[in-house]
Amino acid sequence: MDHVGRIQAQWERERPDLDVAPQGVYGRLHRLADRLRDELEVEFRRFGLGEGEFDVLAALRRAGEPYELAPGELARHTMVTSGAATKRIDRLEAAGLVSRRISDDDHRGRVIALTDAGKRVIDDAFSAHMANEHRLMATLSAREAQDLERLLAKWLAAFED
Repeated sequence: MDHVGRIQAQWERERPDLDVAPQGVYGRLHRLADRLRDELEVEFRRFGLGEGEFDVLAALRRAGEPYELAPGELARHTMVTSGAATKRIDRLEAAGLVSRRISDDDHRGRVIALTDAGKRVIDDAFSAHMANEHRLMATLSAREAQDLERLLAKWLAAFED
């Protein structure tokens, strides 16, 4: 029995009047998310990145050529506040991985763009990241992984719709 199962058994003993079944899902998701984040961050650090910096570079790379976004768009693509995005951009700019410039469309606005070095780093880091994710999912069969993805997508859609 795993840690969450032991906790559930204790609650079932102490509070048999409550159905603690959801605790099995939430508890395991929480513990798994912590472990997976740690495993993913090891790979990001190999490229001198934290999870946040990886997210910024990945958002710029996914945007397609010319690999640039306005700071507000970048914050939306990385699901963080504009203040948090600014701190990440500052670190990436200092490392020479992104640049800031005045927007061609709106001279009051700014644009964040991948540098050539930033593109190389995110391409290498993303390749390693995908290999790492495959490694982490290897415990599941292809069918189990598909079923899990389908169930998680259904559950998440209930909150995002």
